[in-house]
Amino acid sequence: MKDKAILIGWIIGLLLLISLIWILTAPLQSHYLLRTVNNILINNEDPRRLSEPVKQPRSKAEPLGYWFSISGSTDKMFVFGVFQDGILVPLGAIVSSNGSVKQLLPLSAHAVQSFEIIPKSILQMYVSRIEEGYKQ
Repeated sequence: MKDKAILIGWIIGLLLLISLIWILTAPLQSHYLLRTVNNILINNEDPRRLSEPVKQPRSKAEPLGYWFSISGSTDKMFVFGVFQDGILVPLGAIVSSNGSVKQLLPLSAHAVQSFEIIPKSILQMYVSRIEEGYKQ
């Protein structure tokens, strides 16, 4: 019984440590993600640039991702990932000021290839979850 309690204590301690590290490094993660997405937009000769992370209240419907404002626009971009054949495909959703998704952008070379393969019903599910999360 004592050994089980020690094991459970170690597991709980590790989970708490991992959670704390994840929470404390979120601003750093969003900063590097902003730089990476801007580099992708530059390489694709897209005139849009992300300017800063946006604090958006999270809803249960919204997929895990980061919100960014777009320079010179009232639109925002939500950067998230979709799993396709066991591989994470990074996508960006351009969301207008009224909360509707204008466009989905693949954010890597693999994402460009996988974007056509992903079923439209899966993409529509993510679009509706993003729109629902934005409105709340």
